Amino acid sequence: MIFLELFLTFFKIGLFTFGGGAAMIPLIQQEAISRAWLTESELLSFIAISESTPGPIAINMATFVGSSQGQLFGGPVWAAVGSLCATLGVVMPSFIIILIIAKMFTKFAEYKVVRTILNTIRPIVVGMIIAAGAFLMFNAIGFINVNSIDINIVSIILTAVIAVLMFLYKKIFKKSIPVIQLICCSAVIGIVTYIIEKVAAVI
Repeated sequence: MIFLELFLTFFKIGLFTFGGGAAMIPLIQQEAISRAWLTESELLSFIAISESTPGPIAINMATFVGSSQGQLFGGPVWAAVGSLCATLGVVMPSFIIILIIAKMFTKFAEYKVVRTILNTIRPIVVGMIIAAGAFLMFNAIGFINVNSIDINIVSIILTAVIAVLMFLYKKIFKKSIPVIQLICCSAVIGIVTYIIEKVAAVI
């Protein structure tokens, strides 16, 4: 049944992903696309929505994926059930593990084997986060299909402009641009770009 599959899939993602929500993106990508729950384009849109809405990205992603599959199963009520199953699945491993760690970490933190395990996990986490960032970057600028490269010039220009502005802002004001302003500005630019593209297509 799809709801049990959603729970077990996201439980596995939550259980074997270290490093937070961003590190979960490669696993979510692999599981959702291999099961034909999402296309890469849809996944990219879900990631953008998850990053732009309140809450951890992993929970938001699980909720969106669960909702989409539940909706296909039988409407809004089943969409809510799908969201609940996927969200519980991704949250439960962390909840259980944190309870165990909170109880035992202070006792075992000084053991050499524990430190070795943690030191080994850290670079893997960094690698997974870099992989997630690369996936987002290449899809955002247009590399949707490896067989047909379609570069979105507007996305490249916007990415470069925002990167430069963030660098200059931090250099001048000694602090980063507030994330909320960046998200709002990006949303407005996206809406304007979409309207311009539609008008240009009609003309």
